[in-house]
Amino acid sequence: MFDGVKQGLGQLGDLKKMRDQAIAIQKQLAAEEVVVDEQGVKVVMSGDQKIKQLEVQGISNQVLVDVLNKAIKKSQEVAAGKLQQMSGGLSGLLGR
Repeated sequence: MFDGVKQGLGQLGDLKKMRDQAIAIQKQLAAEEVVVDEQGVKVVMSGDQKIKQLEVQGISNQVLVDVLNKAIKKSQEVAAGKLQQMSGGLSGLLGR
């Protein structure tokens, strides 16, 4: 019986370690910057897919940046929902 408890606690520790690693990676990605400057359009985006700056022919438009970030976030939420459905279905198939 105690072996089962130890195993459960070990799994919780592993989950915490994985969560901590994921948080660290997210912070690293947020600090990264990708810049694309072509044909009069400049986009600066963080590694976690947030548009930080958008210029068209040297003119910046914060409203456009905000709308694009909303669209990116919604698309990420849709993708996460699909992945969750898939993994939930797999868990059901695996008897979890």
